[in-house]
Amino acid sequence: MGRKIKIFDTTLRDGEQSPGCSMNLNEKIKVAKQLEKMGVDVIEAGFAIASPGDFASVSAIARTVKNSVVASLCRALPKDIDKAYEAVKEAEQPRIHTFIATSDIHMKYKLKSSKEEVLERAVNMVKYAKKYCSDIEFSAEDASRSNPEFLYKIFEEVIKAGATVINVPDTVGYTTPDEYYNLIKGIRENVPNVDKAEISVHCHNDLGMAVANTLAAARAGATQLECTINGIGERAGNAAMEELVMAINTRKDFYALSTNIDTTQIYPASQLITKITGMKVQHNKAIVGKNAFAHESGIHQHGMLANASTYEIMTPESIGLSKNNIVLGKHSGRHAFENRLNELGYNLNTKQIDRIFNDFKVLADKKKAIFDKDLEALVQEKVIEVEETLKLQQFTINCGNTITSTATINVLNNGNEVEEVSLGHGPVDAAFKAIDKVLDGSFTLDDYALNSVTEGEDAQGEATVKIKRYGRLYTGRGLSTDVVEASIKAYINAVNKMLNDIEGQEG
Repeated sequence: MGRKIKIFDTTLRDGEQSPGCSMNLNEKIKVAKQLEKMGVDVIEAGFAIASPGDFASVSAIARTVKNSVVASLCRALPKDIDKAYEAVKEAEQPRIHTFIATSDIHMKYKLKSSKEEVLERAVNMVKYAKKYCSDIEFSAEDASRSNPEFLYKIFEEVIKAGATVINVPDTVGYTTPDEYYNLIKGIRENVPNVDKAEISVHCHNDLGMAVANTLAAARAGATQLECTINGIGERAGNAAMEELVMAINTRKDFYALSTNIDTTQIYPASQLITKITGMKVQHNKAIVGKNAFAHESGIHQHGMLANASTYEIMTPESIGLSKNNIVLGKHSGRHAFENRLNELGYNLNTKQIDRIFNDFKVLADKKKAIFDKDLEALVQEKVIEVEETLKLQQFTINCGNTITSTATINVLNNGNEVEEVSLGHGPVDAAFKAIDKVLDGSFTLDDYALNSVTEGEDAQGEATVKIKRYGRLYTGRGLSTDVVEASIKAYINAVNKMLNDIEGQEG
């Protein structure tokens, strides 16, 4: 088995701070449940004091998750720590995660404090947090650019004060694997009470080395690895959980490590984050990219047919991806449908399956064959429930290369039927403008994308829309074999998220 490594997932905190990756409450709970299902040891649910919405989501996740530690980040300030504990206090396993910067550049320009002042504050705030719960994580922000001797001292003192985890972040993605290995090794050798705490690492990907640095730290003795699904996060992102876990799993011979992660849940988790945030992974992304298990070269294909291990160091099934693409059609029954969803890693309730199965039957009448990608798209469209303040009834589009596009949109707005007509620079623009006429309040279209879910002339179109109001982004998704309908559904989905966002009702 090897030495056990804990996985700390911060998709819901650091990951959500990635531009355009904000999530609503229902989406965050769905992600938290998937992380728990994967076997994640610690879920960092958010930054409780950041906003009322963050506090509400951390609290809801704390009440929902039973098998993982639930943590809230907070600055080394009493008011932050108070709020963090208030948010996580109902968790089965609560954790307060407090931090303060320790690098010379941060202490001088951001904190405007001396080393002595930072040390005193760190110790006092760990003691303050300890009165709330036993599990306290302390992070030395910008540790990779901090003076090692100062790190040794501050870690020794916060452990004395009650810290159960010390985190050594590469906050700006500056370090290299060899440097980081030596830093962790130095902490293990020079902090006399380090055996009384977990050593955690948190790496950013500014130089593309987050995963390599994290794995180097694990080899040096780190016992907790902080990461996000798909590597999302501020700037260039964080260490990608799927890459860390599969590297450890695939190279047991080298790392001699193990995790509690159910790797067959990796692909469903990746797809969930993609659908919620609208941030797609690149096709050649390791582990979960579209091309990760694709083989185009004739030589590679020949080797694969002879023995898959010639060009695949892990199997698609090991991450929850099936090799079987075409599995269902319009004559398929509910049992086969539900069984296929289970094989794809989805464990849905009866109500969710009912909704998806109805849509599957409608789609099966339009398409010759249903691919796994089609099923995944249907699942992701339906499992995140959004209250439909605005509901599409029907639409009519008139367009052509010699006329101005016109859209007539009929919707239910809070149960009242409304119909609007608008002109536009094309059918999608006209439809969006017609929907705008239905609504009061100011918001703008920030981004619009259209992709094919599968190949072929009958492929489903997947539209992603991002709208902005008062500086907050709302991501909507729509799915249909008609790309205009997919676009309208995505726009209305984003609008409904905006209308149901209590926190974002005013600037």
